[in-house]
Amino acid sequence: MENTTLDFGIERLGECRILSPLAGMRFTRDVQRLIYHNDPADIRVFFDAGKEPPAMEVAGPRERIFFDPAELRCGIVTCGGLCPGLNDVIRAIVMSLYHHYGANKVYGFLYGFEGLIPHYGHTPLELTPKSVGDVNKFGGTFLGSSRGPQDISEMVDTLERMNIGILFTIGGDGTLRGACAISEEVSRRGLRIAIVGIPKTIDNDVSFIDRSFGFMTAGSEARKAIASAHSEACGARNGVGLVKLMGRDSGFIAAYAVLADNEVNFCLIPEVPFSLEVFLDALEKRLRYRGHAVVVAAEGAGQHLLEATRERDASGNIRFNDIGIFLRDKIKEHFSKIGMEMNLKYIDPSYIIRSVPADANDAAFCLLLGHNAVHAGMTGRTNMVVGHWHDEFTHVPIPLAVSRRKEIDPKGRVWSSVLAATGQPADMR
Repeated sequence: MENTTLDFGIERLGECRILSPLAGMRFTRDVQRLIYHNDPADIRVFFDAGKEPPAMEVAGPRERIFFDPAELRCGIVTCGGLCPGLNDVIRAIVMSLYHHYGANKVYGFLYGFEGLIPHYGHTPLELTPKSVGDVNKFGGTFLGSSRGPQDISEMVDTLERMNIGILFTIGGDGTLRGACAISEEVSRRGLRIAIVGIPKTIDNDVSFIDRSFGFMTAGSEARKAIASAHSEACGARNGVGLVKLMGRDSGFIAAYAVLADNEVNFCLIPEVPFSLEVFLDALEKRLRYRGHAVVVAAEGAGQHLLEATRERDASGNIRFNDIGIFLRDKIKEHFSKIGMEMNLKYIDPSYIIRSVPADANDAAFCLLLGHNAVHAGMTGRTNMVVGHWHDEFTHVPIPLAVSRRKEIDPKGRVWSSVLAATGQPADMR
């Protein structure tokens, strides 16, 4: 059972005294909660002990709000790597602020947190329904993005100088940590600025959030690459199609792409270590038996087999060696050594996948994420991220969301399903 001390309490700037301008809307009551656990046995433990089980706030519009829309100024920032749906989320936030609440002073800060630092010289864009009207048709983020930390005090200075009331931060783990630090500095200064996060991680690895935007699109695009790899493998004697997908620490894209396209014979993810020798032996047996094979590897898989780079990127992440190139070369070397013909095609679609527009499923999800972020911000909720859990949109404290990384459980149902789909050995250590 999960940690029983989970605290899903959400910080608020003050009491909501202003009647919401939303009309004909189904309002969410502050007392509405969604129980975190879904196993009745886990829930029963709390009740038997006379305790309430951990529960998240349900997202949605409230009858009363904290900020006066006529006086409110908002900011939006996108950070980190690209992801399908970024422009959809920006558009949804702007449209909701304008049309739901009548808050028409919205600014887009350029190139991530750099946009909040004056010496970079990035002039904020004034965002209107017209300026964001069709941005959802394009991939990437029209606000630009960047990685790496910036001076927290300078960023809060900018927010204070511009009289920003709500800052919407769209990004992954590093962005959320930065948003948390901004929120703490805002609180230290006694300012009334709400910091609301929208989780952007194509790897779907933010804890206490079952789905992040762009993940479904990434799976669909990855499936196309896998289909191509399968065609290449089938078109040659002892053909091998090798596909490297995104997933530094969590293999969700690789796993779900494999489940969506069960032509894959080996799925390698960071959470499940493997021995090169055992893998190559299993691949050899597969080729002798069927004459072709498809291998999918997440970028963080097998890093124990490579020499550490000891380098870090701008976000502070350890730079990984390329597991795709490593496997490509080792596979070729192995079959050359045993004198067996093998034809390998290597495909790395990473930058293509992350830069495409969101598909219909993700686009609708982005719209609802953006709307719920605005609803949360208007009520003065802060240092929180909009989540999704058990088919409901929720509020999650940022410190809790970044407390650990969500990963595939090697003993769980998802990985068991992958093993069943691929037929690969359950243990390749």
